[in-house]
Amino acid sequence: MRHATHVRKRAEFERIQNGGARVSTERFVLIFAAQSEPARAARLGITASRRIGGAVVRNRAKRLVRAAFRATLALFPDGIDLVVIVRRPLGDRKLAAVVGEWEGVRSSIARRIAEVLARAGSGAKASPVSP
Repeated sequence: MRHATHVRKRAEFERIQNGGARVSTERFVLIFAAQSEPARAARLGITASRRIGGAVVRNRAKRLVRAAFRATLALFPDGIDLVVIVRRPLGDRKLAAVVGEWEGVRSSIARRIAEVLARAGSGAKASPVSP
């Protein structure tokens, strides 16, 4: 079983957000970038600002995103970094709803990841891709 690690440093978040490919859903923005060391398992970073709600609401959203990432790990190949921005409060949504939202854009996710990996493989400098 693959173990996911996390994006933790500000510089890593900035690299992914500035040079990554984006997929938007109703409540999330998923941003993908190739890792600088591509042999590692997919990594996850989460951003949930205060406009989402208080600490309890933000922490619940982050727990759901982490669980959804683990549940859909097959979508994210090794060598990919993912930052998930929580755009709107999740309310009383459950894990199945978050996973369903991500599964609904599976083809867009696969296309964006393929673009990111192709760009990394060609040695071209990553540039921002609009949604």
